[in-house]
Amino acid sequence: ELGKRAPRWIRDNEVTMCMKCKEPFNALTRRRHHCRACGHVVCWKCSDYKAHLEYDGNKLNKVCKDCYHVIIGCTDSEEKKRKGILEIESAEVSGNSVICSFLQYMEKSKPWQKAWCVIPKQEALVLYMYGAPQDVKALATIPLLGYTVDDTPKSADLPHSFKLTQSKSVHSFAADNEELKQKWLKVIHLAVRGETPECQNELQVN
Repeated sequence: ELGKRAPRWIRDNEVTMCMKCKEPFNALTRRRHHCRACGHVVCWKCSDYKAHLEYDGNKLNKVCKDCYHVIIGCTDSEEKKRKGILEIESAEVSGNSVICSFLQYMEKSKPWQKAWCVIPKQEALVLYMYGAPQDVKALATIPLLGYTVDDTPKSADLPHSFKLTQSKSVHSFAADNEELKQKWLKVIHLAVRGETPECQNELQVN
């Protein structure tokens, strides 16, 4: 169907990096562009291709490198590199997760930041953190096995917070409400013991 029908555009605010080369966007150097074939948000380098799209009366449109090769029928000779642990698309794991939602996150004494957090069904003992729900690369992963959970809030400003500690490694999280915090804790308490949830569907958070 590529090029034959208009794609669903990924919104600019759903990504923090180019969905092709994974370079972070920033206000000065990396403007966001949309591939007119697949709807992904890409940087200027990755949108520097043009192809005739059937749904737009076969007019020339800006497309990303991947779509360009598919539409003109040219195969990319480079073998796809094996995905590293961080290079798993957020949408891929979020759609098949034990739990996923936005949480506030703080590491050591750094400022709090908003992160899209996911525990995938295939890896129910690992917490993936993304900048936004459609990002194609995780910012960090935390293997939860062996961590200690402290669910006592330390700040009145963040009453729904909890903390994960293991030797010198400390990760603090805060949910928007108590119900969401308890759903995360239910999964994390199992993961730190090396167990996986049985009733996974009940824990889905949209």
